[in-house]
Amino acid sequence: MSGTDSGNGSGNGSGNGSALGDELTVAGFGVLGTWAWFLYGFGAILPLLRDEEGISRSVLGLHSLALAAGGAVSGVLAVPLIRRLRRRGSITVAVVLVCVGIPLLVVLRDPVLTIAAAGITGTGGSMLINSAVPALSDHHDTGAASVISLANGFAAGVGLLAPSAIGLTVGLGWTWRPAALLTVPLALGVLVLVRRVPRGTPAMDGTPGSAATAGGPLPAAARVFLLLVVICVGIEFCCTAWAADLLHQRTGLSTGVASSGVTAVVGGMAVGRVALGRLALRYTSQRLLLIALGVTGAGWLLTWVPTQPALVLAGLVVTGLGIAAHYPLGASLLYAAAPGQADRATGRLSLGIAVAAGGAPFALGAVADATSTHTAFLAVPLLVVAGFAALAASRRFGPPRRPAPELLAGHRPRARPGPLPDLPA
Repeated sequence: MSGTDSGNGSGNGSGNGSALGDELTVAGFGVLGTWAWFLYGFGAILPLLRDEEGISRSVLGLHSLALAAGGAVSGVLAVPLIRRLRRRGSITVAVVLVCVGIPLLVVLRDPVLTIAAAGITGTGGSMLINSAVPALSDHHDTGAASVISLANGFAAGVGLLAPSAIGLTVGLGWTWRPAALLTVPLALGVLVLVRRVPRGTPAMDGTPGSAATAGGPLPAAARVFLLLVVICVGIEFCCTAWAADLLHQRTGLSTGVASSGVTAVVGGMAVGRVALGRLALRYTSQRLLLIALGVTGAGWLLTWVPTQPALVLAGLVVTGLGIAAHYPLGASLLYAAAPGQADRATGRLSLGIAVAAGGAPFALGAVADATSTHTAFLAVPLLVVAGFAALAASRRFGPPRRPAPELLAGHRPRARPGPLPDLPA
Protein backbone atom coordinates (compact mmCIF):
# COMPACT_ATOMS: atom_id res chain seq x y z
CA MET A 1 0.00 0.00 0.00
CA SER A 2 1.54 3.27 -1.09
CA GLY A 3 1.87 6.52 0.76
CA THR A 4 -0.88 8.00 -1.39
CA ASP A 5 -3.54 5.78 0.04
CA SER A 6 -6.41 7.44 1.82
CA GLY A 7 -6.05 5.71 5.10
CA ASN A 8 -8.20 2.71 5.19
CA GLY A 9 -5.72 0.35 6.72
CA SER A 10 -2.18 0.09 7.79
CA GLY A 11 -1.17 -2.01 4.90
CA ASN A 12 0.27 -4.79 6.97
CA GLY A 13 -2.76 -6.55 8.23
CA SER A 14 -4.20 -9.77 7.00
CA GLY A 15 -5.86 -8.15 4.06
CA ASN A 16 -8.87 -10.40 4.28
CA GLY A 17 -11.02 -8.27 6.57
CA SER A 18 -11.98 -9.25 10.09
CA ALA A 19 -15.36 -9.70 11.67
CA LEU A 20 -16.57 -6.67 13.58
CA GLY A 21 -17.60 -8.90 16.47
CA ASP A 22 -14.37 -10.85 16.91
CA GLU A 23 -12.52 -10.78 20.21
CA LEU A 24 -9.82 -8.30 19.23
CA THR A 25 -12.29 -5.82 17.78
CA VAL A 26 -14.51 -6.01 20.86
CA ALA A 27 -11.44 -5.46 23.07
CA GLY A 28 -10.43 -2.46 20.94
CA PHE A 29 -13.90 -0.96 21.29
CA GLY A 30 -13.66 -1.54 25.05
CA VAL A 31 -10.33 0.28 25.27
CA LEU A 32 -11.60 3.33 23.39
CA GLY A 33 -14.84 3.40 25.36
CA THR A 34 -13.07 3.20 28.71
CA TRP A 35 -10.67 6.03 27.95
CA ALA A 36 -13.47 8.15 26.46
CA TRP A 37 -15.43 7.84 29.72
CA PHE A 38 -12.61 9.49 31.62
CA LEU A 39 -11.36 11.86 28.90
CA TYR A 40 -14.71 13.48 28.10
CA GLY A 41 -15.64 13.51 31.75
CA PHE A 42 -12.37 15.29 32.48
CA GLY A 43 -13.56 18.37 30.60
CA ALA A 44 -16.60 18.55 32.90
CA ILE A 45 -14.44 17.92 35.98
CA LEU A 46 -12.04 20.82 35.33
CA PRO A 47 -14.30 23.77 36.24
CA LEU A 48 -15.48 21.89 39.34
CA LEU A 49 -11.88 21.24 40.33
CA ARG A 50 -11.10 24.92 39.84
CA ASP A 51 -13.87 25.89 42.26
CA GLU A 52 -12.68 23.32 44.82
CA GLU A 53 -9.02 24.27 44.71
CA GLY A 54 -9.51 28.00 44.15
CA ILE A 55 -7.00 28.14 41.29
CA SER A 56 -6.70 30.27 38.17
CA ARG A 57 -7.56 29.05 34.68
CA SER A 58 -3.85 28.90 33.86
CA VAL A 59 -3.14 26.57 36.80
CA LEU A 60 -6.23 24.57 35.93
CA GLY A 61 -4.90 24.28 32.39
CA LEU A 62 -1.81 22.58 33.82
CA HIS A 63 -4.01 19.56 34.54
CA SER A 64 -4.74 19.23 30.81
CA LEU A 65 -1.07 19.86 30.10
CA ALA A 66 -0.08 17.09 32.52
CA LEU A 67 -2.61 14.72 30.97
CA ALA A 68 -1.08 15.46 27.58
CA ALA A 69 2.48 15.19 28.93
CA GLY A 70 1.58 11.65 29.93
CA GLY A 71 0.70 11.12 26.30
CA ALA A 72 4.17 12.36 25.32
CA VAL A 73 5.78 9.89 27.71
CA SER A 74 3.62 7.16 26.22
CA GLY A 75 4.66 8.22 22.73
CA VAL A 76 8.35 7.89 23.60
CA LEU A 77 7.76 4.47 25.16
CA ALA A 78 5.33 3.18 22.52
CA VAL A 79 7.66 1.39 20.10
CA PRO A 80 10.14 -0.13 22.62
CA LEU A 81 7.36 -1.17 25.01
CA ILE A 82 5.23 -2.79 22.33
CA ARG A 83 8.24 -4.54 20.82
CA ARG A 84 9.13 -5.97 24.23
CA LEU A 85 5.69 -6.80 25.62
CA ARG A 86 3.61 -6.78 22.43
CA ARG A 87 0.32 -4.91 22.43
CA ARG A 88 -1.28 -7.31 24.90
CA GLY A 89 1.36 -6.55 27.54
CA SER A 90 1.31 -2.83 26.78
CA ILE A 91 -2.44 -2.71 27.46
CA THR A 92 -1.89 -4.45 30.81
CA VAL A 93 0.71 -1.87 31.87
CA ALA A 94 -1.63 0.91 30.73
CA VAL A 95 -4.52 -0.40 32.82
CA VAL A 96 -2.29 -0.48 35.92
CA LEU A 97 -1.30 3.17 35.40
CA VAL A 98 -4.92 4.25 34.91
CA CYS A 99 -5.98 2.36 38.03
CA VAL A 100 -3.28 4.18 40.02
CA GLY A 101 -3.70 7.67 38.57
CA ILE A 102 -7.45 8.10 38.83
CA PRO A 103 -7.79 7.23 42.55
CA LEU A 104 -4.95 9.66 43.26
CA LEU A 105 -6.77 12.38 41.31
CA VAL A 106 -9.92 11.67 43.31
CA VAL A 107 -8.30 11.54 46.75
CA LEU A 108 -5.70 14.33 46.58
CA ARG A 109 -6.59 18.00 47.08
CA ASP A 110 -3.37 19.93 46.45
CA PRO A 111 -3.08 21.28 42.85
CA VAL A 112 0.52 20.07 42.49
CA LEU A 113 -0.53 16.55 43.43
CA THR A 114 -3.67 16.48 41.28
CA ILE A 115 -1.58 17.70 38.33
CA ALA A 116 0.84 14.80 38.92
CA ALA A 117 -2.10 12.37 39.14
CA ALA A 118 -3.38 13.69 35.80
CA GLY A 119 0.05 12.97 34.31
CA ILE A 120 0.03 9.35 35.52
CA THR A 121 -3.49 8.87 34.20
CA GLY A 122 -2.59 10.44 30.86
CA THR A 123 0.37 8.10 30.44
CA GLY A 124 -1.82 5.06 30.98
CA GLY A 125 -4.69 6.31 28.84
CA SER A 126 -2.47 7.21 25.91
CA MET A 127 -0.76 3.84 26.20
CA LEU A 128 -4.17 2.20 25.90
CA ILE A 129 -4.92 4.09 22.69
CA ASN A 130 -1.38 3.58 21.33
CA SER A 131 -1.92 -0.15 21.58
CA ALA A 132 -5.56 -0.50 20.57
CA VAL A 133 -5.85 1.77 17.51
CA PRO A 134 -2.90 0.32 15.52
CA ALA A 135 -4.07 -3.17 16.53
CA LEU A 136 -7.47 -2.43 14.97
CA SER A 137 -5.74 -0.95 11.94
CA ASP A 138 -3.54 -4.01 11.40
CA HIS A 139 -6.37 -6.43 12.13
CA HIS A 140 -8.83 -4.92 9.64
CA ASP A 141 -6.38 -3.76 6.95
CA THR A 142 -8.36 -2.07 4.14
CA GLY A 143 -11.47 -1.84 6.32
CA ALA A 144 -9.59 0.01 9.08
CA ALA A 145 -11.08 3.45 8.35
CA SER A 146 -14.64 2.26 8.90
CA VAL A 147 -13.79 0.17 11.95
CA ILE A 148 -11.78 2.95 13.60
CA SER A 149 -14.64 5.35 12.86
CA LEU A 150 -17.15 2.95 14.41
CA ALA A 151 -14.88 2.41 17.42
CA ASN A 152 -14.58 6.15 17.92
CA GLY A 153 -18.34 6.49 17.50
CA PHE A 154 -18.83 3.92 20.23
CA ALA A 155 -16.28 5.76 22.39
CA ALA A 156 -18.03 9.08 21.84
CA GLY A 157 -21.32 7.46 22.82
CA VAL A 158 -19.76 6.26 26.06
CA GLY A 159 -18.09 9.63 26.58
CA LEU A 160 -21.45 11.33 26.08
CA LEU A 161 -22.67 9.72 29.29
CA ALA A 162 -19.74 10.84 31.43
CA PRO A 163 -20.53 14.59 31.75
CA SER A 164 -24.16 13.72 32.43
CA ALA A 165 -23.09 11.27 35.13
CA ILE A 166 -20.86 13.93 36.66
CA GLY A 167 -23.73 16.43 36.62
CA LEU A 168 -25.94 13.82 38.30
CA THR A 169 -23.45 13.00 41.08
CA VAL A 170 -22.78 16.69 41.67
CA GLY A 171 -26.52 17.34 41.87
CA LEU A 172 -26.85 14.55 44.44
CA GLY A 173 -24.11 16.14 46.53
CA TRP A 174 -21.59 13.36 45.86
CA THR A 175 -19.19 15.61 43.87
CA TRP A 176 -17.66 14.44 40.58
CA ARG A 177 -15.56 11.72 42.20
CA PRO A 178 -17.85 8.63 41.92
CA ALA A 179 -18.24 9.17 38.16
CA ALA A 180 -14.47 9.51 37.71
CA LEU A 181 -13.79 6.40 39.82
CA LEU A 182 -16.05 4.34 37.55
CA THR A 183 -13.15 4.38 35.07
CA VAL A 184 -11.28 1.89 37.29
CA PRO A 185 -13.72 -1.05 36.95
CA LEU A 186 -14.11 -0.22 33.26
CA ALA A 187 -10.33 -0.47 32.84
CA LEU A 188 -10.26 -3.79 34.67
CA GLY A 189 -13.00 -4.96 32.31
CA VAL A 190 -10.68 -4.17 29.41
CA LEU A 191 -8.20 -6.71 30.79
CA VAL A 192 -10.95 -9.34 30.70
CA LEU A 193 -11.72 -8.50 27.05
CA VAL A 194 -8.04 -8.59 26.08
CA ARG A 195 -7.66 -11.92 27.83
CA ARG A 196 -10.38 -13.32 25.52
CA VAL A 197 -8.34 -12.49 22.42
CA PRO A 198 -6.76 -15.77 21.26
CA ARG A 199 -3.05 -16.06 21.97
CA GLY A 200 -0.97 -15.62 18.84
CA THR A 201 -3.36 -13.17 17.16
CA PRO A 202 -0.91 -11.25 14.91
CA ALA A 203 -2.30 -7.75 15.59
CA MET A 204 -2.14 -8.35 19.35
CA ASP A 205 0.82 -10.68 19.90
CA GLY A 206 2.90 -10.34 16.74
CA THR A 207 6.02 -8.22 16.29
CA PRO A 208 4.78 -4.90 14.85
CA GLY A 209 6.17 -3.53 11.63
CA SER A 210 8.60 -5.15 9.25
CA ALA A 211 12.35 -5.09 9.05
CA ALA A 212 12.25 -3.14 5.80
CA THR A 213 10.21 -0.22 7.04
CA ALA A 214 9.86 -0.24 10.80
CA GLY A 215 13.12 1.57 11.52
CA GLY A 216 12.97 4.22 8.81
CA PRO A 217 11.48 7.70 8.89
CA LEU A 218 7.81 8.20 8.17
CA PRO A 219 7.02 8.97 4.51
CA ALA A 220 6.30 12.60 3.56
CA ALA A 221 2.58 11.90 3.13
CA ALA A 222 2.40 10.42 6.62
CA ARG A 223 4.09 13.49 8.10
CA VAL A 224 1.49 15.78 6.50
CA PHE A 225 -1.36 13.64 7.82
CA LEU A 226 0.34 13.61 11.22
CA LEU A 227 0.30 17.42 11.25
CA LEU A 228 -3.35 17.40 10.18
CA VAL A 229 -4.38 15.08 13.03
CA VAL A 230 -2.42 17.15 15.58
CA ILE A 231 -4.24 20.30 14.46
CA CYS A 232 -7.59 18.56 14.66
CA VAL A 233 -6.84 17.20 18.12
CA GLY A 234 -6.04 20.74 19.23
CA ILE A 235 -9.52 21.79 18.09
CA GLU A 236 -11.17 18.89 19.91
CA PHE A 237 -9.39 19.45 23.21
CA CYS A 238 -9.97 23.21 23.18
CA CYS A 239 -13.67 22.56 22.81
CA THR A 240 -14.01 19.71 25.31
CA ALA A 241 -11.78 21.36 27.94
CA TRP A 242 -13.35 24.84 27.82
CA ALA A 243 -16.89 24.39 26.49
CA ALA A 244 -18.33 24.31 30.02
CA ASP A 245 -16.51 27.50 31.02
CA LEU A 246 -17.59 29.27 27.83
CA LEU A 247 -21.20 28.27 28.39
CA HIS A 248 -21.04 29.49 31.99
CA GLN A 249 -19.42 32.80 31.05
CA ARG A 250 -21.60 33.57 28.03
CA THR A 251 -24.99 32.51 29.36
CA GLY A 252 -24.71 32.89 33.15
CA LEU A 253 -25.59 29.25 33.80
CA SER A 254 -24.18 27.74 37.00
CA THR A 255 -20.93 25.81 36.78
CA GLY A 256 -22.70 22.50 37.40
CA VAL A 257 -25.36 23.08 34.75
CA ALA A 258 -22.78 24.42 32.30
CA SER A 259 -21.00 21.05 32.37
CA SER A 260 -23.68 20.08 29.82
CA GLY A 261 -21.57 22.01 27.34
CA VAL A 262 -19.20 19.07 27.18
CA THR A 263 -22.18 16.73 26.72
CA ALA A 264 -23.30 18.82 23.75
CA VAL A 265 -19.91 18.57 22.05
CA VAL A 266 -19.53 14.84 22.72
CA GLY A 267 -23.14 14.20 21.71
CA GLY A 268 -22.46 15.79 18.34
CA MET A 269 -19.33 13.66 18.03
CA ALA A 270 -21.24 10.46 18.82
CA VAL A 271 -23.88 11.14 16.16
CA GLY A 272 -21.26 12.20 13.63
CA ARG A 273 -19.10 9.13 14.10
CA VAL A 274 -22.00 6.71 13.79
CA ALA A 275 -22.90 8.34 10.46
CA LEU A 276 -19.28 8.49 9.33
CA GLY A 277 -18.93 4.85 8.32
CA ARG A 278 -21.83 5.13 5.87
CA LEU A 279 -20.67 8.45 4.47
CA ALA A 280 -17.28 6.89 3.76
CA LEU A 281 -19.01 4.58 1.26
CA ARG A 282 -19.65 7.55 -1.01
CA TYR A 283 -16.89 10.05 -0.27
CA THR A 284 -13.13 9.90 0.15
CA SER A 285 -11.57 10.47 3.55
CA GLN A 286 -10.00 13.76 2.46
CA ARG A 287 -13.30 15.10 1.14
CA LEU A 288 -15.08 14.14 4.34
CA LEU A 289 -12.40 15.90 6.38
CA LEU A 290 -12.81 19.01 4.25
CA ILE A 291 -16.54 19.04 4.96
CA ALA A 292 -15.95 18.28 8.64
CA LEU A 293 -13.61 21.24 9.08
CA GLY A 294 -16.25 23.48 7.50
CA VAL A 295 -18.93 22.14 9.85
CA THR A 296 -16.61 22.72 12.82
CA GLY A 297 -16.09 26.33 11.76
CA ALA A 298 -19.84 26.87 11.38
CA GLY A 299 -20.46 25.34 14.79
CA TRP A 300 -17.85 27.60 16.38
CA LEU A 301 -19.56 30.67 14.91
CA LEU A 302 -22.94 29.57 16.26
CA THR A 303 -21.32 29.01 19.66
CA TRP A 304 -19.29 32.20 19.79
CA VAL A 305 -21.85 34.82 18.74
CA PRO A 306 -25.07 34.27 20.77
CA THR A 307 -25.63 34.48 24.53
CA GLN A 308 -28.82 32.42 24.73
CA PRO A 309 -28.11 28.97 26.30
CA ALA A 310 -30.10 27.06 23.68
CA LEU A 311 -28.20 28.65 20.77
CA VAL A 312 -24.80 28.17 22.38
CA LEU A 313 -25.62 24.52 23.10
CA ALA A 314 -26.79 24.07 19.49
CA GLY A 315 -23.49 25.53 18.31
CA LEU A 316 -21.56 23.10 20.50
CA VAL A 317 -23.52 20.18 19.04
CA VAL A 318 -22.72 21.32 15.49
CA THR A 319 -19.07 21.75 16.47
CA GLY A 320 -19.08 18.17 17.79
CA LEU A 321 -20.56 16.93 14.51
CA GLY A 322 -17.60 18.44 12.68
CA ILE A 323 -15.01 17.21 15.17
CA ALA A 324 -16.43 13.67 14.84
CA ALA A 325 -14.57 12.99 11.59
CA HIS A 326 -11.26 14.57 12.54
CA TYR A 327 -9.40 11.89 14.48
CA PRO A 328 -10.82 8.66 12.95
CA LEU A 329 -10.23 9.67 9.35
CA GLY A 330 -7.00 11.53 10.07
CA ALA A 331 -5.53 8.56 11.95
CA SER A 332 -6.59 6.18 9.18
CA LEU A 333 -4.94 8.41 6.59
CA LEU A 334 -1.77 8.46 8.68
CA TYR A 335 -1.59 4.67 9.08
CA ALA A 336 -2.26 4.06 5.39
CA ALA A 337 0.52 6.47 4.43
CA ALA A 338 2.98 4.57 6.67
CA PRO A 339 2.66 0.89 5.67
CA GLY A 340 4.46 -1.43 8.07
CA GLN A 341 5.04 1.40 10.54
CA ALA A 342 1.78 1.53 12.49
CA ASP A 343 3.39 1.56 15.93
CA ARG A 344 6.07 4.06 14.92
CA ALA A 345 3.35 6.29 13.46
CA THR A 346 1.38 5.90 16.68
CA GLY A 347 4.40 6.95 18.74
CA ARG A 348 4.86 10.09 16.65
CA LEU A 349 1.13 10.75 16.77
CA SER A 350 1.08 10.39 20.54
CA LEU A 351 3.83 13.01 20.87
CA GLY A 352 1.97 15.35 18.54
CA ILE A 353 -1.29 14.80 20.38
CA ALA A 354 0.48 15.58 23.65
CA VAL A 355 1.51 18.97 22.28
CA ALA A 356 -1.95 19.69 20.87
CA ALA A 357 -4.06 18.25 23.69
CA GLY A 358 -2.00 19.95 26.37
CA GLY A 359 -0.69 23.05 24.67
CA ALA A 360 -3.87 24.23 22.95
CA PRO A 361 -6.18 24.15 26.03
CA PHE A 362 -3.40 25.55 28.23
CA ALA A 363 -2.75 28.43 25.84
CA LEU A 364 -6.49 29.05 25.59
CA GLY A 365 -6.74 29.10 29.39
CA ALA A 366 -3.85 31.57 29.70
CA VAL A 367 -5.48 33.90 27.16
CA ALA A 368 -8.81 33.46 28.96
CA ASP A 369 -7.21 34.60 32.23
CA ALA A 370 -5.83 37.70 30.51
CA THR A 371 -9.02 38.46 28.57
CA SER A 372 -12.02 36.10 28.66
CA THR A 373 -12.88 32.56 27.59
CA HIS A 374 -15.01 34.07 24.83
CA THR A 375 -12.02 35.92 23.35
CA ALA A 376 -9.71 32.95 23.83
CA PHE A 377 -12.09 30.76 21.79
CA LEU A 378 -10.90 32.60 18.70
CA ALA A 379 -8.15 29.96 18.74
CA VAL A 380 -10.65 27.45 17.31
CA PRO A 381 -11.19 29.12 13.90
CA LEU A 382 -7.43 29.71 13.64
CA LEU A 383 -6.87 25.98 14.07
CA VAL A 384 -9.63 25.24 11.54
CA VAL A 385 -7.82 27.39 8.96
CA ALA A 386 -4.57 25.56 9.74
CA GLY A 387 -6.42 22.27 9.20
CA PHE A 388 -7.62 23.43 5.79
CA ALA A 389 -4.01 24.31 4.90
CA ALA A 390 -2.69 20.89 5.95
CA LEU A 391 -5.48 19.13 4.07
CA ALA A 392 -4.67 21.17 0.96
CA ALA A 393 -1.02 20.16 1.28
CA SER A 394 -2.01 16.49 1.44
CA ARG A 395 -3.65 16.68 -1.99
CA ARG A 396 -0.26 16.63 -3.69
CA PHE A 397 0.12 12.97 -2.72
CA GLY A 398 -2.69 11.90 -4.99
CA PRO A 399 -6.37 10.95 -4.73
CA PRO A 400 -7.26 8.68 -1.81
CA ARG A 401 -8.97 5.33 -2.12
CA ARG A 402 -12.22 4.48 -0.42
CA PRO A 403 -12.53 2.00 2.45
CA ALA A 404 -13.59 -1.56 1.82
CA PRO A 405 -17.35 -1.29 1.10
CA GLU A 406 -18.08 -4.82 2.29
CA LEU A 407 -17.04 -3.89 5.83
CA LEU A 408 -18.95 -0.62 5.79
CA ALA A 409 -22.02 -2.49 4.59
CA GLY A 410 -21.75 -4.96 7.45
CA HIS A 411 -20.42 -7.92 5.39
CA ARG A 412 -18.08 -10.19 7.31
CA PRO A 413 -15.60 -11.91 4.99
CA ARG A 414 -14.22 -14.18 7.74
CA ALA A 415 -16.74 -16.69 9.00
CA ARG A 416 -16.00 -16.58 12.69
CA PRO A 417 -19.18 -15.00 13.99
CA GLY A 418 -19.40 -13.09 17.21
CA PRO A 419 -21.65 -10.44 18.71
CA LEU A 420 -21.38 -6.95 17.33
CA PRO A 421 -20.13 -4.33 19.80
CA ASP A 422 -22.95 -2.36 21.39
CA LEU A 423 -22.76 0.77 19.24
CA PRO A 424 -24.70 3.96 20.02
CA ALA A 425 -27.90 4.33 18.02
